[in-house]
Formats: sequence, C-alpha cells, structure tokens
Amino acid sequence: MKAIVRVMLKNGVLDPQGKAIEHALATLGFQGVEDVRAGKIIELSLAETDPERARASAEEMARRLLANTVIESFTVELAG
Repeated sequence: MKAIVRVMLKNGVLDPQGKAIEHALATLGFQGVEDVRAGKIIELSLAETDPERARASAEEMARRLLANTVIESFTVELAG
C-alpha cells in the first residue's frame, strides 16, 4: 500500500522558500501571485495491507520524523 504524506508549514509561520518562489515568479513576469507556500510530499511504500493500520503507521512516521509538528502540519492519503 502507498501512503502519501503532505507536509506544509502552519499558517503564521514564515516561509522563506515560498517568498523566494513568489519573488522569482514576479521576476519572470507572472503577475497576480499574492502568496506562495512551499511544502514537501513524501511517498511511502508500505507492506501493510490493512488501510487503518497503514494510515496509523504513516501518521506516526509523520509525527515522529517526517514533520516538525511545532511548525508544520501534515496530511496522509492512502493509494492502492
């Protein structure tokens, strides 16, 4: 089973990478971009076949390693 973990900075946390992307887009002539937030996507291939256990396992991985839960939030999506 595949788990997709999306990690984003929480609202209110400064996002320098997002600001750099926003500035670069404006420099390239893309107008009207008002806010950019950058994050990461992590795909995990899990041997687990039970969806509930797979989700619980991926969420625990995110809490313990993949996301800094002080400043980041995460979501877990399961696929096949």
